[in-house]
Amino acid sequence: MTESDGNFEPNVEATDFVDGILEQWRAVAPGLMLSDMATLGRLMRTQVLVVRQLEARYARHGLTMWMFDVLATLKRNGPPYRLSPTALYSSLLVTSGTMTHRLKKLDGEGWIRRVDDPDDARSMLVELTEAGHTLIDRLVVEHLEEEARLLAGLGDAERRALDEGLRALSLNLEHVSQTRADESGR
Repeated sequence: MTESDGNFEPNVEATDFVDGILEQWRAVAPGLMLSDMATLGRLMRTQVLVVRQLEARYARHGLTMWMFDVLATLKRNGPPYRLSPTALYSSLLVTSGTMTHRLKKLDGEGWIRRVDDPDDARSMLVELTEAGHTLIDRLVVEHLEEEARLLAGLGDAERRALDEGLRALSLNLEHVSQTRADESGR
């Protein structure tokens, strides 16, 4: 990517981080089938690099990725922009203890508040404050801009193929996970 135009032309002949790992394996164990390692290694390496870039964007606002995720989850669920802590931690795939700690932090920053659940006097709901709305509305735009910047080196066909391949992988992994959960519950 050049500073002046922001465009990046990938060199498909270039090697990446995962190529180095594969070469090491080929040197010590030449008979191994490494194609799956290559695919999943690149997927995991890509995730690390994407998270690093997104975290840097959030840090400019004093946020972490998990903070953005909680605020964005409340926002994307629509009016009245409130959920139970259980719905939040289930949606974000964290434990209830982790969610409790996170909610205390966000409440302390003034971005969320806990309110009584009108349907259950024993329960509380978590909702965005006005400051939380203002922050997440601005950050979602920045988040989308950052995602576009991260994918700028790919053409439309490459993006579609990547998205379709990742969707297929995600569905397969969800199926494998559910099958294992069903088998362990027997």
